[in-house]
Amino acid sequence: MRFGFPRWLVMVLIAVLCLPASAQWKWRDSTGRTQYSDLPPPPDTPDSSILLRPAAAPVRASSAAAAASVASLPLLPPAKTVEPELEKKLREEKEAKAAKAKLEEQKIAAQKADSCARARNQLLGLNEGLRVARVNSKGEREVLDDEGRADETRRVKAIIKADCK
Repeated sequence: MRFGFPRWLVMVLIAVLCLPASAQWKWRDSTGRTQYSDLPPPPDTPDSSILLRPAAAPVRASSAAAAASVASLPLLPPAKTVEPELEKKLREEKEAKAAKAKLEEQKIAAQKADSCARARNQLLGLNEGLRVARVNSKGEREVLDDEGRADETRRVKAIIKADCK
């Protein structure tokens, strides 16, 4: 039986595409279930539970020998998985957000300091017995009586408690 060139090419391509599938691990986990993966089993899996390993995979040494060999290896930094440009852009965005938040906090702190100073000054005037006048909704000027002065004193003390620290 003679195969034409296109059929032969298709068969070679199928065989090449199936090669990664041959690099599979097969092992029994601690519950006795058979697991299949392209990654090696967890380190606590005993060698006797590994049913199939890829041809290129090394056989694990005993746990004591493995621990000694791992301890003698120099520590390598983890491989970067993020592109440097993307990482730089993310860092700049994070710094910009932090700067904006800090500026907003400073603005709020300045407003509170101003409010605190005004409230303390007003409380000082109320405590010294100065006449306090307000303009009502009709645009008329009215002087606070003792009850109005007490209400204003409570309001100013609440502002001082909230804004002054």
